[in-house]
Amino acid sequence: MDDFRLIADRLAADIASGRLRPGDRLPAQRRFARDHGIAGSTAARVYGELVRRGLVVGEVGRGTFVRAGRARPEPALADPANAPVDLELNFPVLPEQSAALAESIAGLLRPDTLTAALLPTTPAGTAEVRAACAAALGRGGWQPDPERILFAGNGRQAIAAALSAVAGVGERVGVEALTYPVVKAVAGRLGITLVPIEMDADGLLPGALRAVHAATPLRAVYLQPAVHNPLGVTMPAARRAELADALSELDLLAVEDAVNAFLRADLPPLCSLAPDRVTLLDSLSKRLAPGLSLGFVLPPAALAGRVAAALRSGGWVPQRFALEVAGRCAADGTLAGIEAAKRRDARARQELRAEALAGFTVRADPASYHCWWELPDPWRAETFVAAAARQGIAVSPAAAFTVGAGHAPNAVRLAMSGPPPERLRAALDTLAGLARTTAEDAGLE
Repeated sequence: MDDFRLIADRLAADIASGRLRPGDRLPAQRRFARDHGIAGSTAARVYGELVRRGLVVGEVGRGTFVRAGRARPEPALADPANAPVDLELNFPVLPEQSAALAESIAGLLRPDTLTAALLPTTPAGTAEVRAACAAALGRGGWQPDPERILFAGNGRQAIAAALSAVAGVGERVGVEALTYPVVKAVAGRLGITLVPIEMDADGLLPGALRAVHAATPLRAVYLQPAVHNPLGVTMPAARRAELADALSELDLLAVEDAVNAFLRADLPPLCSLAPDRVTLLDSLSKRLAPGLSLGFVLPPAALAGRVAAALRSGGWVPQRFALEVAGRCAADGTLAGIEAAKRRDARARQELRAEALAGFTVRADPASYHCWWELPDPWRAETFVAAAARQGIAVSPAAAFTVGAGHAPNAVRLAMSGPPPERLRAALDTLAGLARTTAEDAGLE
Protein backbone atom coordinates (compact mmCIF):
# COMPACT_ATOMS: atom_id res chain seq x y z
CA MET A 1 0.00 0.00 0.00
CA ASP A 2 1.27 3.47 -0.87
CA ASP A 3 2.39 5.69 1.95
CA PHE A 4 -0.22 8.41 2.45
CA ARG A 5 2.44 11.07 1.83
CA LEU A 6 3.12 9.70 -1.65
CA ILE A 7 -0.56 9.91 -2.51
CA ALA A 8 -0.65 13.45 -1.10
CA ASP A 9 2.40 14.29 -3.25
CA ARG A 10 0.55 13.17 -6.40
CA LEU A 11 -2.45 15.33 -5.55
CA ALA A 12 -0.14 18.24 -4.75
CA ALA A 13 1.42 17.82 -8.19
CA ASP A 14 -2.04 17.92 -9.77
CA ILE A 15 -2.74 21.16 -7.93
CA ALA A 16 0.60 22.67 -8.92
CA SER A 17 0.09 21.75 -12.59
CA GLY A 18 -3.44 23.12 -12.72
CA ARG A 19 -5.14 19.75 -13.25
CA LEU A 20 -6.87 20.49 -9.97
CA ARG A 21 -7.89 24.15 -9.86
CA PRO A 22 -8.78 26.56 -7.03
CA GLY A 23 -12.36 25.91 -6.00
CA ASP A 24 -12.46 22.30 -7.26
CA ARG A 25 -14.08 19.93 -4.80
CA LEU A 26 -12.21 16.74 -3.96
CA PRO A 27 -14.16 13.48 -3.71
CA ALA A 28 -15.62 12.47 -0.38
CA GLN A 29 -13.04 10.52 1.62
CA ARG A 30 -14.96 7.23 1.36
CA ARG A 31 -15.16 7.54 -2.40
CA PHE A 32 -11.49 8.56 -2.60
CA ALA A 33 -10.51 5.51 -0.54
CA ARG A 34 -12.60 3.20 -2.76
CA ASP A 35 -11.27 4.71 -6.02
CA HIS A 36 -7.65 4.37 -4.86
CA GLY A 37 -7.97 1.00 -3.17
CA ILE A 38 -6.85 2.30 0.23
CA ALA A 39 -8.28 2.25 3.73
CA GLY A 40 -10.56 5.02 4.89
CA SER A 41 -8.04 5.94 7.58
CA THR A 42 -5.34 6.34 4.92
CA ALA A 43 -7.62 8.61 2.87
CA ALA A 44 -8.21 10.71 5.97
CA ARG A 45 -4.44 11.04 6.45
CA VAL A 46 -4.00 12.07 2.80
CA TYR A 47 -6.58 14.82 3.16
CA GLY A 48 -5.11 15.86 6.49
CA GLU A 49 -1.66 16.14 4.89
CA LEU A 50 -3.04 18.35 2.10
CA VAL A 51 -4.68 20.59 4.72
CA ARG A 52 -1.38 20.75 6.64
CA ARG A 53 0.42 21.86 3.48
CA GLY A 54 -2.16 24.60 2.94
CA LEU A 55 -3.30 23.15 -0.39
CA VAL A 56 -6.94 22.44 0.49
CA VAL A 57 -9.56 23.53 2.99
CA GLY A 58 -12.52 21.59 4.27
CA GLU A 59 -14.73 20.40 7.10
CA VAL A 60 -16.37 17.07 7.80
CA GLY A 61 -19.77 16.99 6.14
CA ARG A 62 -19.15 19.96 3.85
CA GLY A 63 -16.49 18.82 1.44
CA THR A 64 -12.87 19.58 0.72
CA PHE A 65 -11.84 22.25 -1.79
CA VAL A 66 -8.59 23.19 -3.51
CA ARG A 67 -7.38 26.42 -1.98
CA ALA A 68 -6.71 29.58 -3.97
CA GLY A 69 -3.25 30.72 -4.95
CA ARG A 70 -1.75 27.25 -5.57
CA ALA A 71 -2.86 26.83 -9.16
CA ARG A 72 -3.60 29.30 -11.92
CA PRO A 73 -7.28 30.29 -12.00
CA GLU A 74 -8.84 32.66 -14.46
CA PRO A 75 -9.57 35.41 -11.98
CA ALA A 76 -12.13 38.08 -12.63
CA LEU A 77 -9.71 40.59 -11.13
CA ALA A 78 -6.59 39.37 -12.89
CA ASP A 79 -3.88 41.87 -13.66
CA PRO A 80 -1.69 41.43 -16.76
CA ALA A 81 0.38 38.84 -14.90
CA ASN A 82 -2.81 36.85 -14.17
CA ALA A 83 -2.07 36.87 -10.44
CA PRO A 84 -4.80 36.14 -7.87
CA VAL A 85 -5.70 38.69 -5.22
CA ASP A 86 -4.22 37.38 -1.97
CA LEU A 87 -6.42 38.14 1.04
CA GLU A 88 -5.01 35.17 2.97
CA LEU A 89 -1.62 36.48 4.09
CA ASN A 90 -0.82 39.71 5.94
CA PHE A 91 2.65 41.05 5.17
CA PRO A 92 2.32 44.83 4.91
CA VAL A 93 4.91 46.44 2.63
CA LEU A 94 4.66 50.14 1.74
CA PRO A 95 6.01 51.46 -1.57
CA GLU A 96 8.17 54.08 0.15
CA GLN A 97 9.72 51.90 2.85
CA SER A 98 12.59 50.44 0.79
CA ALA A 99 14.14 53.85 0.25
CA ALA A 100 13.99 54.58 3.97
CA LEU A 101 15.50 51.18 4.80
CA ALA A 102 18.27 51.60 2.25
CA GLU A 103 19.29 54.91 3.76
CA SER A 104 19.20 53.52 7.29
CA ILE A 105 21.36 50.47 6.64
CA ALA A 106 23.78 51.99 4.11
CA GLY A 107 26.46 52.16 6.79
CA LEU A 108 26.29 48.38 7.24
CA LEU A 109 27.65 47.86 3.74
CA ARG A 110 31.09 49.27 4.54
CA PRO A 111 33.63 46.42 4.74
CA ASP A 112 34.43 46.96 8.42
CA THR A 113 30.81 47.11 9.62
CA LEU A 114 29.68 44.35 7.25
CA THR A 115 32.36 42.03 8.61
CA ALA A 116 31.04 42.52 12.14
CA ALA A 117 27.42 42.15 10.99
CA LEU A 118 28.16 38.76 9.46
CA LEU A 119 29.64 37.23 12.58
CA PRO A 120 27.67 34.66 14.62
CA THR A 121 25.64 35.81 17.59
CA THR A 122 23.67 34.49 20.56
CA PRO A 123 20.02 34.78 21.66
CA ALA A 124 21.03 37.80 23.75
CA GLY A 125 22.35 39.75 20.76
CA THR A 126 24.33 42.84 21.76
CA ALA A 127 23.74 45.49 24.40
CA GLU A 128 23.43 48.21 21.75
CA VAL A 129 20.78 46.34 19.77
CA ARG A 130 18.87 45.39 22.92
CA ALA A 131 18.74 49.03 24.03
CA ALA A 132 17.54 50.27 20.64
CA CYS A 133 14.92 47.52 20.31
CA ALA A 134 13.65 48.03 23.87
CA ALA A 135 12.75 51.61 23.02
CA ALA A 136 11.01 50.47 19.80
CA LEU A 137 9.02 47.72 21.55
CA GLY A 138 7.60 50.07 24.18
CA ARG A 139 3.99 51.19 23.85
CA GLY A 140 1.24 52.76 25.88
CA GLY A 141 3.71 54.25 28.35
CA TRP A 142 5.38 50.89 29.02
CA GLN A 143 9.05 50.24 28.25
CA PRO A 144 10.73 46.82 28.54
CA ASP A 145 13.99 46.23 30.37
CA PRO A 146 16.64 45.80 27.64
CA GLU A 147 18.27 43.04 29.69
CA ARG A 148 15.11 40.94 29.34
CA ILE A 149 15.17 40.84 25.53
CA LEU A 150 16.17 37.67 23.71
CA PHE A 151 16.17 37.25 19.95
CA ALA A 152 14.96 34.49 17.61
CA GLY A 153 15.32 34.04 13.89
CA ASN A 154 11.67 35.00 13.35
CA GLY A 155 8.33 35.26 15.09
CA ARG A 156 7.44 31.60 14.62
CA GLN A 157 10.67 30.54 16.26
CA ALA A 158 9.92 32.93 19.12
CA ILE A 159 6.57 31.17 19.60
CA ALA A 160 8.22 27.75 19.56
CA ALA A 161 10.86 28.78 22.09
CA ALA A 162 8.32 30.37 24.43
CA LEU A 163 5.93 27.40 24.31
CA SER A 164 8.71 24.88 24.84
CA ALA A 165 9.88 26.89 27.86
CA VAL A 166 6.46 26.93 29.56
CA ALA A 167 5.13 23.45 28.75
CA GLY A 168 6.45 19.97 28.11
CA VAL A 169 5.33 17.02 26.06
CA GLY A 170 1.80 16.00 26.98
CA GLU A 171 1.05 19.17 28.94
CA ARG A 172 -1.91 21.43 28.25
CA VAL A 173 -1.81 25.05 27.13
CA GLY A 174 -4.95 27.13 26.90
CA VAL A 175 -5.57 29.22 23.77
CA GLU A 176 -8.37 31.42 22.51
CA ALA A 177 -10.99 29.28 20.78
CA LEU A 178 -9.93 30.87 17.49
CA THR A 179 -6.20 31.39 17.24
CA TYR A 180 -3.18 31.88 14.99
CA PRO A 181 -2.82 28.66 12.93
CA VAL A 182 0.97 28.50 13.36
CA VAL A 183 0.46 27.97 17.09
CA LYS A 184 -1.49 24.80 16.34
CA ALA A 185 1.32 23.46 14.17
CA VAL A 186 4.05 24.41 16.65
CA ALA A 187 2.19 22.84 19.57
CA GLY A 188 1.67 19.65 17.58
CA ARG A 189 5.39 19.34 16.90
CA LEU A 190 6.22 19.99 20.55
CA GLY A 191 3.69 17.44 21.78
CA ILE A 192 1.67 20.13 23.59
CA THR A 193 -2.11 19.83 23.80
CA LEU A 194 -4.00 23.03 23.03
CA VAL A 195 -7.23 23.62 24.93
CA PRO A 196 -9.73 26.15 23.50
CA ILE A 197 -11.03 28.84 25.86
CA GLU A 198 -14.18 30.83 25.20
CA MET A 199 -14.01 34.44 24.04
CA ASP A 200 -16.37 37.36 23.76
CA ALA A 201 -16.17 40.72 21.97
CA ASP A 202 -13.39 41.84 24.34
CA GLY A 203 -11.24 38.72 23.99
CA LEU A 204 -10.50 35.73 26.20
CA LEU A 205 -12.88 35.35 29.15
CA PRO A 206 -11.09 35.07 32.52
CA GLY A 207 -14.05 33.15 33.92
CA ALA A 208 -13.77 30.60 31.13
CA LEU A 209 -10.04 30.30 31.82
CA ARG A 210 -10.77 29.58 35.48
CA ALA A 211 -13.36 26.94 34.56
CA VAL A 212 -11.08 25.13 32.10
CA HIS A 213 -8.17 25.17 34.55
CA ALA A 214 -10.38 23.88 37.36
CA ALA A 215 -11.58 20.96 35.21
CA THR A 216 -8.09 19.83 34.14
CA PRO A 217 -5.14 22.04 35.06
CA LEU A 218 -3.33 23.99 32.38
CA ARG A 219 0.40 24.67 32.31
CA ALA A 220 0.08 28.03 30.58
CA VAL A 221 -2.08 30.10 28.22
CA TYR A 222 -1.21 31.62 24.82
CA LEU A 223 -3.17 34.69 23.76
CA GLN A 224 -3.20 37.83 21.62
CA PRO A 225 -4.60 40.73 23.65
CA ALA A 226 -4.04 43.40 20.96
CA VAL A 227 -5.30 43.13 17.36
CA HIS A 228 -6.18 39.48 17.72
CA ASN A 229 -5.65 37.26 14.70
CA PRO A 230 -8.15 36.35 13.26
CA LEU A 231 -10.93 38.14 15.16
CA GLY A 232 -9.54 41.67 15.17
CA VAL A 233 -10.42 42.00 18.87
CA THR A 234 -8.37 44.30 21.11
CA MET A 235 -8.71 43.64 24.83
CA PRO A 236 -9.72 46.74 26.84
CA ALA A 237 -7.80 47.81 29.94
CA ALA A 238 -10.33 46.39 32.38
CA ARG A 239 -10.21 42.95 30.77
CA ARG A 240 -6.42 42.92 30.73
CA ALA A 241 -6.39 43.76 34.45
CA GLU A 242 -8.93 41.01 35.19
CA LEU A 243 -6.89 38.51 33.20
CA ALA A 244 -3.67 39.48 35.01
CA ASP A 245 -5.47 38.84 38.32
CA ALA A 246 -6.64 35.44 37.06
CA LEU A 247 -3.09 34.43 36.09
CA SER A 248 -1.88 35.26 39.60
CA GLU A 249 -4.81 33.52 41.27
CA LEU A 250 -4.36 30.35 39.19
CA ASP A 251 -0.54 30.43 39.31
CA LEU A 252 -0.47 30.28 35.50
CA LEU A 253 2.13 31.42 33.00
CA ALA A 254 1.11 33.21 29.82
CA VAL A 255 2.62 33.73 26.37
CA GLU A 256 1.51 37.08 24.93
CA ASP A 257 1.77 37.35 21.14
CA ALA A 258 2.19 41.03 20.24
CA VAL A 259 3.16 40.67 16.57
CA ASN A 260 0.24 42.87 15.44
CA ALA A 261 0.22 45.10 18.51
CA PHE A 262 2.42 47.81 16.93
CA LEU A 263 -0.77 48.85 15.12
CA ARG A 264 -2.17 49.85 18.55
CA ALA A 265 0.81 51.70 20.00
CA ASP A 266 -1.49 53.44 22.49
CA LEU A 267 -2.09 50.29 24.57
CA PRO A 268 0.36 48.78 27.09
CA PRO A 269 0.78 44.99 26.89
CA LEU A 270 -0.57 42.43 29.33
CA CYS A 271 2.99 41.72 30.49
CA SER A 272 3.14 45.24 31.98
CA LEU A 273 0.52 44.07 34.51
CA ALA A 274 2.04 40.65 35.21
CA PRO A 275 5.77 40.83 34.38
CA ASP A 276 6.60 37.75 36.47
CA ARG A 277 4.08 35.57 34.64
CA VAL A 278 3.91 36.75 31.02
CA THR A 279 6.40 36.11 28.21
CA LEU A 280 5.99 38.74 25.49
CA LEU A 281 6.60 37.85 21.83
CA ASP A 282 7.07 40.20 18.89
CA SER A 283 8.54 40.16 15.40
CA LEU A 284 10.20 42.48 12.90
CA SER A 285 8.52 41.02 9.80
CA LYS A 286 5.24 42.92 9.98
CA ARG A 287 6.73 46.00 11.62
CA LEU A 288 9.41 46.38 8.95
CA ALA A 289 9.54 43.88 6.06
CA PRO A 290 8.60 40.18 5.61
CA GLY A 291 12.01 39.32 4.17
CA LEU A 292 13.80 40.80 7.18
CA SER A 293 12.91 38.34 9.92
CA LEU A 294 13.75 38.69 13.59
CA GLY A 295 11.80 37.51 16.62
CA PHE A 296 11.76 39.11 20.07
CA VAL A 297 11.14 37.20 23.30
CA LEU A 298 10.81 38.98 26.66
CA PRO A 299 10.45 36.25 29.30
CA PRO A 300 10.14 36.71 33.06
CA ALA A 301 13.49 36.43 34.81
CA ALA A 302 12.65 32.95 36.08
CA LEU A 303 12.15 31.67 32.51
CA ALA A 304 15.00 33.47 30.76
CA GLY A 305 17.42 30.57 30.97
CA ARG A 306 14.90 28.07 29.65
CA VAL A 307 13.92 30.31 26.73
CA ALA A 308 17.57 30.95 25.83
CA ALA A 309 18.30 27.21 25.98
CA ALA A 310 15.30 26.50 23.74
CA LEU A 311 16.49 29.08 21.19
CA ARG A 312 19.95 27.51 21.09
CA SER A 313 18.87 23.87 21.01
CA GLY A 314 16.13 24.51 18.47
CA GLY A 315 18.51 26.22 16.05
CA TRP A 316 16.44 29.39 16.42
CA VAL A 317 19.26 31.84 17.13
CA PRO A 318 18.95 35.03 15.03
CA GLN A 319 21.19 36.14 12.19
CA ARG A 320 23.60 38.88 13.24
CA PHE A 321 22.85 40.93 10.10
CA ALA A 322 19.12 41.09 10.93
CA LEU A 323 20.03 42.12 14.48
CA GLU A 324 22.20 44.96 13.23
CA VAL A 325 19.54 46.15 10.79
CA ALA A 326 16.94 46.14 13.56
CA GLY A 327 19.22 48.08 15.89
CA ARG A 328 20.03 50.74 13.30
CA CYS A 329 16.43 51.18 12.13
CA ALA A 330 15.20 51.41 15.72
CA ALA A 331 17.91 53.84 16.81
CA ASP A 332 17.60 56.32 13.91
CA GLY A 333 13.78 56.44 13.82
CA THR A 334 13.34 54.53 10.55
CA LEU A 335 11.40 51.75 12.26
CA ALA A 336 9.10 54.20 14.05
CA GLY A 337 8.45 56.07 10.79
CA ILE A 338 7.54 52.93 8.86
CA GLU A 339 5.30 51.72 11.70
CA ALA A 340 3.45 55.05 11.77
CA ALA A 341 2.94 54.90 8.01
CA LYS A 342 1.60 51.34 8.30
CA ARG A 343 -0.85 52.43 11.00
CA ARG A 344 -2.19 55.10 8.61
CA ASP A 345 -2.32 52.57 5.77
CA ALA A 346 -4.18 49.97 7.86
CA ARG A 347 -6.82 52.51 8.90
CA ALA A 348 -7.30 53.62 5.30
CA ARG A 349 -7.80 50.00 4.21
CA GLN A 350 -10.32 49.43 7.00
CA GLU A 351 -12.24 52.43 5.68
CA LEU A 352 -12.32 50.81 2.23
CA ARG A 353 -13.54 47.59 3.83
CA ALA A 354 -16.26 49.38 5.81
CA GLU A 355 -17.61 50.97 2.62
CA ALA A 356 -17.43 47.82 0.49
CA LEU A 357 -18.91 45.45 3.10
CA ALA A 358 -21.49 47.85 4.54
CA GLY A 359 -24.53 45.94 5.76
CA PHE A 360 -22.61 42.75 6.57
CA THR A 361 -21.51 41.57 10.01
CA VAL A 362 -17.78 42.32 10.17
CA ARG A 363 -15.48 42.59 13.19
CA ALA A 364 -12.18 44.43 13.13
CA ASP A 365 -10.06 46.76 15.17
CA PRO A 366 -10.07 49.96 13.08
CA ALA A 367 -6.26 49.90 13.21
CA SER A 368 -5.94 46.31 11.96
CA TYR A 369 -4.89 44.94 8.61
CA HIS A 370 -7.46 42.14 8.79
CA CYS A 371 -11.14 41.62 9.54
CA TRP A 372 -13.48 38.78 10.51
CA TRP A 373 -16.55 38.43 8.28
CA GLU A 374 -19.54 36.45 9.55
CA LEU A 375 -21.07 35.25 6.32
CA PRO A 376 -24.78 35.65 5.58
CA ASP A 377 -27.05 32.64 5.07
CA PRO A 378 -27.08 30.42 3.11
CA TRP A 379 -23.31 30.64 2.56
CA ARG A 380 -20.94 28.27 4.33
CA ALA A 381 -17.31 29.24 4.85
CA GLU A 382 -15.62 26.54 2.77
CA THR A 383 -18.07 27.00 -0.09
CA PHE A 384 -17.53 30.76 -0.02
CA VAL A 385 -13.75 30.26 -0.05
CA ALA A 386 -14.11 28.07 -3.14
CA ALA A 387 -16.42 30.58 -4.84
CA ALA A 388 -13.99 33.40 -4.07
CA ALA A 389 -11.15 31.32 -5.52
CA ARG A 390 -13.05 31.04 -8.78
CA GLN A 391 -13.06 34.83 -8.85
CA GLY A 392 -9.29 34.85 -8.30
CA ILE A 393 -9.49 35.93 -4.66
CA ALA A 394 -7.89 33.94 -1.83
CA VAL A 395 -9.49 34.20 1.62
CA SER A 396 -9.16 32.11 4.80
CA PRO A 397 -12.02 30.03 6.29
CA ALA A 398 -12.76 29.96 10.01
CA ALA A 399 -11.70 26.30 10.18
CA ALA A 400 -8.07 27.35 9.71
CA PHE A 401 -8.19 29.13 13.08
CA THR A 402 -10.37 26.72 15.06
CA VAL A 403 -8.90 24.75 17.98
CA GLY A 404 -10.32 21.37 18.90
CA ALA A 405 -13.04 19.31 17.29
CA GLY A 406 -15.82 21.87 17.66
CA HIS A 407 -17.78 23.27 14.74
CA ALA A 408 -16.03 26.20 13.05
CA PRO A 409 -17.97 29.47 12.82
CA ASN A 410 -19.50 30.36 9.50
CA ALA A 411 -16.97 33.10 8.80
CA VAL A 412 -13.86 34.04 6.85
CA ARG A 413 -10.85 36.20 7.60
CA LEU A 414 -9.77 38.82 5.09
CA ALA A 415 -6.12 39.91 5.23
CA MET A 416 -5.99 43.27 3.50
CA SER A 417 -2.36 44.40 3.55
CA GLY A 418 -1.21 42.92 0.25
CA PRO A 419 -3.08 44.32 -2.77
CA PRO A 420 -2.77 47.97 -3.82
CA PRO A 421 -5.77 49.96 -2.50
CA GLU A 422 -7.59 50.06 -5.83
CA ARG A 423 -7.26 46.30 -6.29
CA LEU A 424 -8.29 45.71 -2.69
CA ARG A 425 -11.45 47.76 -3.19
CA ALA A 426 -12.28 45.86 -6.39
CA ALA A 427 -11.75 42.53 -4.61
CA LEU A 428 -13.93 43.59 -1.67
CA ASP A 429 -16.67 44.73 -4.07
CA THR A 430 -16.49 41.35 -5.83
CA LEU A 431 -16.74 39.48 -2.52
CA ALA A 432 -19.67 41.63 -1.40
CA GLY A 433 -21.49 40.87 -4.64
CA LEU A 434 -20.72 37.18 -4.24
CA ALA A 435 -22.09 37.16 -0.68
CA ARG A 436 -25.38 38.59 -1.96
CA THR A 437 -25.83 35.57 -4.26
CA THR A 438 -25.87 31.86 -3.41
CA ALA A 439 -23.52 28.93 -3.84
CA GLU A 440 -25.85 27.62 -6.52
CA ASP A 441 -25.52 30.89 -8.43
CA ALA A 442 -21.74 30.52 -8.18
CA GLY A 443 -21.90 26.99 -9.63
CA LEU A 444 -20.84 25.23 -6.44
CA GLU A 445 -24.00 23.33 -5.63
